[in-house]
Amino acid sequence: MSDPTPVFDDLRAESEELDRLVAELEPGEWATATPAPRWSVAHQIAHLAWTDRSALLAVTDHDGFTALVEQALKAPGSFVDDGADAGAALAPAELLARWREGRRALDEALRAAPPGARFPWYGPPMSGASMATGRLMETWAHGQDVADALGVVRPPTDRLRHVARIGIRARDFAFGAHGLTPPAEEFRVELVAPSGDLWAYGPEDAAQRVTGSALDFCLLVTQRAHRDDVALAATGADADRWLDIAQAFAGPPGEGRKPKGAGA
Repeated sequence: MSDPTPVFDDLRAESEELDRLVAELEPGEWATATPAPRWSVAHQIAHLAWTDRSALLAVTDHDGFTALVEQALKAPGSFVDDGADAGAALAPAELLARWREGRRALDEALRAAPPGARFPWYGPPMSGASMATGRLMETWAHGQDVADALGVVRPPTDRLRHVARIGIRARDFAFGAHGLTPPAEEFRVELVAPSGDLWAYGPEDAAQRVTGSALDFCLLVTQRAHRDDVALAATGADADRWLDIAQAFAGPPGEGRKPKGAGA
């Protein structure tokens, strides 16, 4: 069994980077609109705080998490927005404090969990490492929304390997979410990491391939960039189709971003 500590450390670092981005904002700046429709900077942080709390309940309070799932099932189309709205209504200082406390508690709970433990989630049960990987993906993606809203360019880091891995593992889910039969064959994916390393996944001799930068791939699979605005190459019809529908998150396909220059 591999040591999950590195992903816990990377999740902490990703959260701290986003924290530095919002910590010094003036109260009015928290209302800045982000690329997500109707969501402000406050909504983005509120969503992360809400989901961290959900994860904490999944790790530490099975009954509490079950009750949360039951609430979600009563309003499947709005429970995510409802949670973000409630958090965004708080004073920015209180929201920031709640996010910090929630992610600290989750970090401690994940590190204290027994090796091999699995926890309930909105889909299949997850290991501690998988839970942290999912939280890192969301933190990075929603952090990108915040950075875009504030006009900040974030230097990419090799923490993106976790986001890339989720995007690749979610290939079949993405096809299924669009009513398509997933390809039977594996793809080869080769991504150039921010450090310059090559991250390679899948059989070296696979006929269907995707190549490009890890940053562009992660922007695409989290739907933070349109395919027209990333430098990714596909070989094979199925690989090409995948780049049109890829998503690294559970749930129905999102609308994604419009190409730059497409207008509102």
